[in-house]
Amino acid sequence: MFKKDKGQVPAPSSPAVVSTRGAGKGRPTPKRKDAQARGLHPVVPTDRKAAKREQRARQDAAWERQRIAMVTGDDRYLPARDKGPVRRYIRDYIDARWCLGELFLPASLLMLLVIVGLSLRSTTTMAVVSFWVLTAVYGLLALALVDAVWCWYRLRGQLQEKFGREQVRATGMIAWYVFGRCFTTRRWRQPKPQVARGHYPS
Repeated sequence: MFKKDKGQVPAPSSPAVVSTRGAGKGRPTPKRKDAQARGLHPVVPTDRKAAKREQRARQDAAWERQRIAMVTGDDRYLPARDKGPVRRYIRDYIDARWCLGELFLPASLLMLLVIVGLSLRSTTTMAVVSFWVLTAVYGLLALALVDAVWCWYRLRGQLQEKFGREQVRATGMIAWYVFGRCFTTRRWRQPKPQVARGHYPS
């Protein structure tokens, strides 16, 4: 009974259990702070001279775009004080008219030249002529102020009619913008005038 039966087929062995778990990464999982540290870049550049040159080049390009915009009137690159359709309308309206304020600065320079020239002559003559020259210049200043106020009064109504009261208010304090352009000689205005005399904006 202890002998092995030669005709008996041995029972098949049970298949080996295959692990369904995936193979490991072969490395430990990094900690969160280490992973975040690898994603950070240094705030201070390693090559400060190169970074300074790049920043200077960007500034120069921005200044050049703004300089060209001052001549062409390109609203994209104008300074903040000149941006927007409301301020563009103000510039075009003032540039299309004659302003007495344009004469104030040349008249003031002429007054100084006259006073300096008369200082070489008699005191009586200098006093009389200086009085009348100063009177004329101050009279011109008063008329120029009245003209600028009238220009602002006309502009305010047209701006509110064209753009609406809310948009005009959102533009900010524009009264000084009107006065400053009215008292600047047309040749020296910045941005440069884009319309001819008499060509008022619609």
